[in-house]
Amino acid sequence: MASSSETSCYTVVFEDSSESPSTQELRASLEKGSDEVKIDTLRRIIIATSNGNPQPTLLMPIIQYVLPSKNKQLKKLLHFYWEVCPKYDDNGKLKQEMILVVNAIRNDLQHPNEYIRGATLRFLQKISKDAELLEPLVPICRSCLEHRHSYVRKNAVFAVYAIYREFENLIPDAPELLQTFLAAESDATCKRNAFVFLAHCAMPKAVEWILSIYEQISGLDELLQMSVIEVIRLDCKNDSAHRARYIRCIFELLNASSHAVKYEAATTLTTLTQNPAAVKAAASCFINLVIKESDNNVKLIVLDRLDTLRSKHGHILDGLIMDVLQVLSSADMEVRRKAMSIVLSMTSSRNVEEVAIFLKKQLQKTQEADYDKVSEYRQLLIQSIHVTAIKFSEVAASVVHALMEFLGDSNNPSALDVVAFVREVVEKFPHLRQTICERLIQTLGEVKSGKVFRGVLWILGEYVESVSDIQNTLQEIRKVLGEIPILASEQRLLDEANGGEEPDGDASGKKDEKPKDGGGKPRVLADGTYATESAYTSTTTARLEAVKAAAKPPLRTLILGGDFFTGAVLATALAKLVLRFDELTSDSTASNILRAEAMLIMTSIIRVGQSKFVAVPIDEDSHERILNCIQTLSELEATPAVHEIFLKDTKAAYTKMLGAQEAKAAERKDAESTKAVIVQVDDLLTFRQFSKKSADDAIDYDEDVGRATGSTEIREDFISNLSRISQLTGFSDPIYAEAYVKMHGFDIMLDVLLVNQTSNTLQNLCLDFATLGDLKLVERPGVYTIAPHGFQSIKATIKVSSTETGVIFGSILWEGPAMSEACVILNDIHIDIMDYIKPAYCNEAQFRSMWTEFEWENRVNVTTSVSEPRDYLKHVMKSTNMSCLTPEGAMSGDCDFLSANMYARSLFGEDALANLSIEKTEAGNITGHVRIRSKTQGIALSLGDRITMAQKDNKPLV
Repeated sequence: MASSSETSCYTVVFEDSSESPSTQELRASLEKGSDEVKIDTLRRIIIATSNGNPQPTLLMPIIQYVLPSKNKQLKKLLHFYWEVCPKYDDNGKLKQEMILVVNAIRNDLQHPNEYIRGATLRFLQKISKDAELLEPLVPICRSCLEHRHSYVRKNAVFAVYAIYREFENLIPDAPELLQTFLAAESDATCKRNAFVFLAHCAMPKAVEWILSIYEQISGLDELLQMSVIEVIRLDCKNDSAHRARYIRCIFELLNASSHAVKYEAATTLTTLTQNPAAVKAAASCFINLVIKESDNNVKLIVLDRLDTLRSKHGHILDGLIMDVLQVLSSADMEVRRKAMSIVLSMTSSRNVEEVAIFLKKQLQKTQEADYDKVSEYRQLLIQSIHVTAIKFSEVAASVVHALMEFLGDSNNPSALDVVAFVREVVEKFPHLRQTICERLIQTLGEVKSGKVFRGVLWILGEYVESVSDIQNTLQEIRKVLGEIPILASEQRLLDEANGGEEPDGDASGKKDEKPKDGGGKPRVLADGTYATESAYTSTTTARLEAVKAAAKPPLRTLILGGDFFTGAVLATALAKLVLRFDELTSDSTASNILRAEAMLIMTSIIRVGQSKFVAVPIDEDSHERILNCIQTLSELEATPAVHEIFLKDTKAAYTKMLGAQEAKAAERKDAESTKAVIVQVDDLLTFRQFSKKSADDAIDYDEDVGRATGSTEIREDFISNLSRISQLTGFSDPIYAEAYVKMHGFDIMLDVLLVNQTSNTLQNLCLDFATLGDLKLVERPGVYTIAPHGFQSIKATIKVSSTETGVIFGSILWEGPAMSEACVILNDIHIDIMDYIKPAYCNEAQFRSMWTEFEWENRVNVTTSVSEPRDYLKHVMKSTNMSCLTPEGAMSGDCDFLSANMYARSLFGEDALANLSIEKTEAGNITGHVRIRSKTQGIALSLGDRITMAQKDNKPLV
């Protein structure tokens, strides 16, 4: 008899209750309907049975009206129905009707159609736990092993396997039977099935067969080769005497034609031996697979395996680095990133020259190539060269000049990466500063981006140190600025465009006089109002726009376009160059000339920023910064402290920032790497068997087992388990219910305890759950009977498909005395999304890119009793499981303002961004807001609700 605990569990299938026919209607459809009607009816019955409504009265009509049909689709559906229908009565005995079913199955096993025979043999594997059904069918299954068609034979093998696995006494000679079958069989699939049986039920016979066909293994079918590899792996776990022959066999399978066989062979080889030659052969096989395989997902899986192999065997694989670089020919960016990560981890001082040359060639090819994501690939190459050059100083000189060709790249991120690389190189390698600065001076005219210009100007201002280089730098800056003063030259161009007519205004852009003619046409302004526009005015405006659109040097174009931040950086760089020139030379005339020229450029930027020739007026911060630089140069002798700030403090700050970044990277690397526990030779050894009882009682067995197995999983204690218990009903209800909610990966496990608080037996008790949000009930609990004051434990599983706040609700239905129905509504269970959100890290560029891309934003106003901004930041990080991306140095010191970026990722790969902007008021409280952004609405709203709920808790953060 199959007990209730051993019954199969089936997936809940959606069934619309409004369209569910009655039992009488279903019976009538089975009796009088056509084959199509019977198919639809039987499908409805199967769904209802798997959902917990078996309808046993329909078993006999199905036998009467559906079983005799010759329709193949009906026969297939009948197999599904025999699998799920209740086969035993309340006393645990096989129902009498099943005798008719067994007879029909027996006839199908002898059917002349090989498809019906094979499908029936497959069905026998599903009911392999019902010995009473299988026993009369065993002789027919044995006879099917000799059928003429391979489809019947291969299913007969697995049918025998399923029966032998559950009830060995029904086919005691199965291993000998299938060994004989394997020797005489010619079909590859049938041989593979028989071999799998021997591997799991008679390993010595499987090993014996492998040794008998040892020389032919390389020419076997792919499925058989996979099975042979599996048997070799299993046999070697038991210290097989044939390990040497197995390794030689696996070496031959590395050259098989099937990619799956190659992968399994390479994986198995690394488990059989740690010999360097074997490890290199397996790694070469992995690399070859990645290059030849077309599926990008397979490429990523094999690269992960290669990376694991590299992490275990260190420098053994360094010689294969050029082979790994061939993977960069793949078109998928994820594959390229993964391969590049492996290459960077394999790079050493022995092969760094070859890697650098290859990466430079790839970088040059991207200039000529024109395909999708070429700019993204170029950026990846630049970042990789950056990392390699900083780590290995011997290649820095050879790659820095090649990278500087991309300063004028139209792809802004690539050019910015080059600037960041050059800035770090000139700081870390002083012997390269001279040549790098000379090259930067030459490439100033090719730069197009304002951000790149700012980086280049900062480098030149800090690291140009000779008199001649300073003069060359100022000369090149004049070229990229064009004619100075900017405002006067632009006004002259406008006057020339007007053809000597009366100018429209003075140098500051103000009108001298209004047009005398009153005629004009109405024009709609930006605010929607009307204004009169004369022909004179429209003509002048058109000419002004033409002057603005004329071709100009790059830096002049940026300033006229309103990029005054770049103008402020230019002023700072000029101030540094002039101050350094004054220190280096005693020629006061030359120094004064340079100083006057620099002040003229700064003044020109301010003047043109206040005129009509720029897209937007100059901002207050840039205006003030440029004026400070002008004041510094005008008082050259009187401000030595300011000279110190310009010439030394800014460079020292950058050096300190680089040091902090390196320390943080090293700290993160140490935290991520799992260090082995070092046991000293004089450490005390504790043997539990030799310990006293008092000492034995103090041993934590769970911790001990965890150490032995290497498990680092944090086990939950009793108190944390209690916090996950939700009360579902009241203490005065007839049934008391509580649920222990356990998060397990992408599933929610509910362990519900039911207590019958009455003196009556509760029959046909059903626990019914429903969900809101991206939650799905996997299985419906069964029907139970609870004795008076008895207990019942019920388990249910709920699938989670996204990070979103979900709600589980439901009811309990049962039959009390006199068959009266009763119901209790359960309290809602709210699923905490914090179980699916984990802290994560990304760089500033990635954060800004995602912040711009994500469309859902939730703004939460800060209302809290916490008085310190830093404490509130910690409180938000703790309540949302987010990590702070803002460096500690940027938040250090006493300040009443705080702005910080936070980031987290969910188990489903969803990104969550947050920005905290708060201020401490004079009253001592905190005001501000938290902005949350994500790609999906659910995560933004759920995190906002979480912060709001955390703010209601007025307890101070400990």
